Amino acid sequence: MRLWHISLGGSILTALLLAALFPPYSFALLAPVALTPILYAAAWEPDGRYRFLWGWLSGLIYWALVCGWIRDVLAAYGGLTGPLSWLALVLFAAAKGLHTAVFSWLAGYLIRRRWAIPAVAALWVGLERTHGPLGFAWLTLGNAGVEMSLPLRAAPVMGVYGVSFVFAALACGLTLVAMRRDRRELLWLLGLPLLWALPAVQLREAPSEQAVALQTNVRADTAWSIDEKDRTVKEFAVRTLQEGLDPGKPKPALLLWPEAPAPFYYYEDAALRLQTGEAARLTGAPLLMTGVAFTAAHEPLNSAFLIDDTGRLAGRYDKVRLVPFGEYIPKGFGWIQKISSEAGNYKPGVGLKVFPIGRHSIASFICYESAFPDYVRTAAANGAEVLVNLTNDGYFGGGHAREQHLLLARMRAVENRRWLLRPANDGITASIDPAGRVWDRQPPFELRTGRLRFGWIREKTLYTEYGDWFAWLCLAGGLGAALVLVKADA
Repeated sequence: MRLWHISLGGSILTALLLAALFPPYSFALLAPVALTPILYAAAWEPDGRYRFLWGWLSGLIYWALVCGWIRDVLAAYGGLTGPLSWLALVLFAAAKGLHTAVFSWLAGYLIRRRWAIPAVAALWVGLERTHGPLGFAWLTLGNAGVEMSLPLRAAPVMGVYGVSFVFAALACGLTLVAMRRDRRELLWLLGLPLLWALPAVQLREAPSEQAVALQTNVRADTAWSIDEKDRTVKEFAVRTLQEGLDPGKPKPALLLWPEAPAPFYYYEDAALRLQTGEAARLTGAPLLMTGVAFTAAHEPLNSAFLIDDTGRLAGRYDKVRLVPFGEYIPKGFGWIQKISSEAGNYKPGVGLKVFPIGRHSIASFICYESAFPDYVRTAAANGAEVLVNLTNDGYFGGGHAREQHLLLARMRAVENRRWLLRPANDGITASIDPAGRVWDRQPPFELRTGRLRFGWIREKTLYTEYGDWFAWLCLAGGLGAALVLVKADA
């Protein structure tokens, strides 16, 4: 007899629990039980087709809830109004829900085995790793553990996926208890106390440096004239100088301008080069900012420019991981306008770059790139002692997406044991220490300058050195074991 109420209830409850882990709710302590309802439903449902359906429904609801801000963004800046913005959100959530559908389908085979706990956890983690390559990465289950000291110890070794594995394993164990399975099947959980053997995630040295961070507070719908642009750049430079030359504060090591929806064309704009160059030269600190560059074919690039302390351009980084609908339109979605005002689709760059700053080095990544753990860790692997996330969250409006985005950056700091500086257009501007804690958070929605404390760190974590080895092993092991069982059941 098929128990529809168990399947439907498990599907919806897991979606609600997963969404509750993250802002605006942030009930992170629910992470170890979030997957239990869908696993319990999968264990009771004998037909793989129905498990797939219930898992897909769960994923659809989850993504629609946690990324509901997409509808508001598309309505405000993507040219969609009324039902079309809701349709776009539903289509997005339906596509992302396929990951949960596959998990539910295959977990139904694995949950029946004595080795269900490691296999189910591996399957979940492996499928999490596919979100980025398959179109859109955002919050993973492990992001909920950024303030949980014990599971967080896995992050510098296995990345956020190690934390996800811990939560998925606990959820599977609870499922087995609810099913009254042989208690010996829970022995796999005895491996979790080994987390105590890993180094604690903590700040070992107090910050010794300061950066001047400008929060530009530029509206995305600003109508720019040449005079307005020149006035704005001059004001930004003056504010930066005032803060950087404040006699009551230490000399800054960096000047930071965030990603902003402004017509900053560094190569073409002599006034922009003059103002930013003078700010860096007079302060005696390099300035990092974003603007638009172009390929040889005059295709736009979303770029970060480093101006050294003599006022000269010292290097440029071109954003690689572009935002779907924000910086390019995926095939088949031409009916949705681009959010960015830059003519034509942006082109991706070729890789992260490390900028030398005297005896030290930094690397910048831009906005949405903070959602890609393995990409960010290549910066630290290549020698960056500080990570800088130049971002513009203005498109999010006043919703909870800002806090979600900050959560991603916090985990990147933990994985690589690096200070992460985050100048944002209208917030959340802050510095993040190697333990994922937020420092010097600035009030949002204000044009202001402030100081972000940080320190230089050269030591590399295992995750920094070896990347997503654990997640890929989980994908191979979890998916491989499940497919063997599918074949045997056919």
